[in-house]
Amino acid sequence: MADNNSNRIRKAIVSQDDFSVKKKFSQNFLLDENIIHKIIDSAKIDNTTCVIEIGPGLGALTKEIVKLAKSVIVYEIDEDLIPHLQRLIGSFKNLILLNKDILKANVEEDILNHFDGCERTVVISNLPYHITTPIIMKFLEELKNIDSMVLMMQLEVAQRITSKPNTKDYNALSVIIQHQTIAKYLFKVPKAVFYPQPNVDSAVIRLDIIKEVNQTDNTEFYNFVHKCFSQRRKTLVNNLANGYNKYAKDELIEILSKEKINPQTRAEVLGLEEFMKLYQNYFRES
Repeated sequence: MADNNSNRIRKAIVSQDDFSVKKKFSQNFLLDENIIHKIIDSAKIDNTTCVIEIGPGLGALTKEIVKLAKSVIVYEIDEDLIPHLQRLIGSFKNLILLNKDILKANVEEDILNHFDGCERTVVISNLPYHITTPIIMKFLEELKNIDSMVLMMQLEVAQRITSKPNTKDYNALSVIIQHQTIAKYLFKVPKAVFYPQPNVDSAVIRLDIIKEVNQTDNTEFYNFVHKCFSQRRKTLVNNLANGYNKYAKDELIEILSKEKINPQTRAEVLGLEEFMKLYQNYFRES
């Protein structure tokens, strides 16, 4: 864990660069070197790996990534952090530092412009809490050449994404992420290892992309999943009846019975394959 001396060092860096922490960017900078190395080990970076890092902050993780990777693209939205990052890692020839909002950036174009000869492409990030899901979905929906993502996020969100059916954390997000990835919870990160310290603990997960999933035909299926979970305490029949006018409730009961699903069950008991089968057989519009 970071001690008081580590905090003083980071504060001195911030002061030197005339920088103040900005809450609007959810800035909480990782300090602990052990956790930094655990993240890098989890990403399995070598000199054939290209890395995209989102939100490098003070660069504690970035300066270790550039030592190992073939090429690195770093996205930092806060222009006030750029001078510090340039001083810290600007001498590395394999680094491209971009002052861009990741949600607006054309990442596919940046990859084509700056990556060449990568055997694997990995995304690494200490994700901003307030836009964790939009960033993940952007990468899943827009990018074709990502192999895996090693991501730190709020503990509660990490538990949802990696949870299994019949658990309290399992929800629509769990199904949607696991439709396109193999999601694995790696380890918890206590709030004390950040500067400034957030109010909640974090966790690191790994998402290995399932290449066979059609990335262009998922919106309708995801809408179906959201409707199934729309009111968690209601039965699947009631949620589907509220979400779709094409079936009467007795027809929905018949459909679920035909699929060997208890009509009184709730969405959280179904696995991904059951959701996909229901959708493809009865709720797909085309």
